[in-house]
Amino acid sequence: MTQNGTQPKVDLNADMGESFGPWVMGQDAAILDIVTSANIACGFHAGDPNVMARTFRTAIDKGVGLGAHPGFADLQGFGRRRLSLSGEELTNLVTYQLGAAQAMARAAGGSLRHLKLHGAMSNMASEDKQMARICYAAAEAVQPGIVIMTLAGTAQEAAAEELGLNRAGEIFADRAYNDDATLVDRSLPGAVIHDAALAGPRIAEMVREGAIITASGKRIRTRIDTICLHGDTPEALEIARSVRDALSGSGITLAPL
Repeated sequence: MTQNGTQPKVDLNADMGESFGPWVMGQDAAILDIVTSANIACGFHAGDPNVMARTFRTAIDKGVGLGAHPGFADLQGFGRRRLSLSGEELTNLVTYQLGAAQAMARAAGGSLRHLKLHGAMSNMASEDKQMARICYAAAEAVQPGIVIMTLAGTAQEAAAEELGLNRAGEIFADRAYNDDATLVDRSLPGAVIHDAALAGPRIAEMVREGAIITASGKRIRTRIDTICLHGDTPEALEIARSVRDALSGSGITLAPL
């Protein structure tokens, strides 16, 4: 994001801590050498207490900003299946997971800076402003002033703005966008970008223009504070390095939220 005409500055974030017991997901240690913020799973869609503790410690050791990554209670579906919950259930789900993340961060010698919704919970909140308001109000009640990562140009952004929250606009390095700023469904061709040579320059262009560039080529002007890099695809490290190099090469400063 460009602030007051100064050099653009953005955060790089990644979802992690999504292993479970002896089962390993992602390349967390390597990705933590590239990103500036970590969104750590809270045990509902993925992760467990041991994985959480280990991931928080490693992130702190590498000087990476700490965030909670709550999702639906759906280990089998990795939190990517849509669930219909009441407002009270959503509130309690976010509250419980954020509390767990706070405790794990504190025990590891750090503190939480931000929250980012995961998977289907995030996708639904990007379409449903009332759902986003419920989730974000729950987080704000637990930790006033916490930074809320919102999908740029969506109902998440509108909800956080209405509530007057401390928010960071987020775009994805490896996902294609629809013309309404939502993410192309993973089941559709081209939804996930696998080419590192394409990912880096594409993101640098978005940050320079201050706009999401959709699959159709449409520009959607938006505030970009943070860029999500995934660590659970075969080409994840290549894409992460490509994005970091393209941003640095464009004179864009990388810094935690």
